[in-house]
Amino acid sequence: MAKEYLSGPMLMVFADTLIETDLSTLGDDHIEGITWVKPVPDPRRFGVAEIGANGLVKRLIEKPAEMDNNLAVVGFYYFRKAEALIAAIETQIERGQQLKGEFFLADAVNIMLERGLQMRTRQVQIWLDAGTPQAMLDTNRYLLAHGSSNTTTRSTEGVAVIPPAFIHPEAEVQSSVIGPYASIGANCKIENAVISESILEDGAQVSGMVLENSLIGQNSVIAREAAEINTGDNSKLTF
Repeated sequence: MAKEYLSGPMLMVFADTLIETDLSTLGDDHIEGITWVKPVPDPRRFGVAEIGANGLVKRLIEKPAEMDNNLAVVGFYYFRKAEALIAAIETQIERGQQLKGEFFLADAVNIMLERGLQMRTRQVQIWLDAGTPQAMLDTNRYLLAHGSSNTTTRSTEGVAVIPPAFIHPEAEVQSSVIGPYASIGANCKIENAVISESILEDGAQVSGMVLENSLIGQNSVIAREAAEINTGDNSKLTF
């Protein structure tokens, strides 16, 4: 779909990735390609870059079975010629190069490397991945701690907000405790709840619940009905 718009230098960023890096010298670099990387304890969930003796990338390996190479590719690329990437993708499709029924960018980049692409790596200091629920919550925590919190601008009677937290202006919150590290989307409705370390997407409704380390999808409804309970000493109830 983007083919007709791509020509010359280009950056490619995966949608589920957030990184911090310095791009100020990118125009001064005459290399044909760059892939940004970061060492990780377990690279098997990611792609990795194999580096040759000359310091250039030899190949990319998608979701490796082994853990010998921990230089994970973070989903951020620079190509000096977008046309070369398009040609490689077309070749990949013609060859039917897939992994578990999917086409991966790593195979297209490997075709470019076969054709002589000179690609370097650059390391990033901050890489936040949203590929798993826990990774998404960790990313939410980082963003709130680094400027995405709006708790200093919100004050509602009957609502206690423990920063950092984000509450969308169109969310309705009553008789609840929000935060720390909670993000509340637009048109959410929250009543008699305690929510921390969690993300509520747009339109979610929560009533009478204590939520921690939770992801609540759009327009989901979570409510606890009133109940009468008698418990003995040292009882523990988990809902």
